[in-house]
Amino acid sequence: MNKKVAILIAVVVIGATALIMPIKRESSIPKSTPVKVATAGQRIDYFASHGWEVEEIGEKQVTIPKDFSEVYEEYAVIQDRQGLPLREYAGKNAKLYVYEVKNYSPESRKMLAELLVCEDTAIASMVYSEDGGSIKLSVS
Repeated sequence: MNKKVAILIAVVVIGATALIMPIKRESSIPKSTPVKVATAGQRIDYFASHGWEVEEIGEKQVTIPKDFSEVYEEYAVIQDRQGLPLREYAGKNAKLYVYEVKNYSPESRKMLAELLVCEDTAIASMVYSEDGGSIKLSVS
């Protein structure tokens, strides 16, 4: 009889644990909320809203790849965590704005910030060290 009670208790505990544990969803990508950044002021305000003081130093036209390489996939994961819709714009032309970060310089390294814009919407952003990105940070 004790063995049956122990089995019953184990089944109840396992069942209760299954109910309490969060259900893992297929995608942990937060839903993106469009951030309009059509003007230089809106782009600077975007960074300021996350605590970054920036000054624009360049811009260029880019095409977002249709199929992401391993490196681009890592970049896309950063964007997913920030709720930015990079994946939705695969294969499209965009503009990449590059900024110098004025209020953060770990180990006296020059830091840059980038904002990828498509259809006047922020679709990706990141802060990184000028030395090729030995330091990479999300904007938010």
